[in-house]
Amino acid sequence: MWSTAFRATDLADASGAVARRADVSRAFLDVNLDAKAAVATAMTEAGERRSQLLTDYDSECEAPWPVRALNASDALKAAHAEILAQRTRIGELPGEIGHLQVEWIEEAIQRITSENTTLKQRVRWLTAANRTLDEHFKATRSNLRFLDRRVADLQAQITVLGPRT
Repeated sequence: MWSTAFRATDLADASGAVARRADVSRAFLDVNLDAKAAVATAMTEAGERRSQLLTDYDSECEAPWPVRALNASDALKAAHAEILAQRTRIGELPGEIGHLQVEWIEEAIQRITSENTTLKQRVRWLTAANRTLDEHFKATRSNLRFLDRRVADLQAQITVLGPRT
């Protein structure tokens, strides 16, 4: 007997198929609650339709063969209509997911632009700090060269004057 409830694995399989068809990742469907709800709703509706078809089939099996043949023909037409309806819905879902993805992409672009601006300001600040440090190092090297010359001059004077006793 078929159950009208669906398991989480059925939803995962369906979301994987929808994700492949929509050319998006499963993670997108997991993160995006609207897309996840749309897939769950579609799965529930498909389960209810499947349950109704099985109930109709069970009642038809008790009828005589001419009635069953006519019912089978009707069931085949209904199945084709159901397949067409599901294909149409599957065709609509990627568009809905694509629309949701575009909104997500716009938010990501805004976030990345903001981060980029912050990083550019940080680069400017670091460049200025680097320039300041470079100037300090140049001044320190200049002072060190001056002190080296001064020490050399003092050593030369000591050598010329001789040791003091």
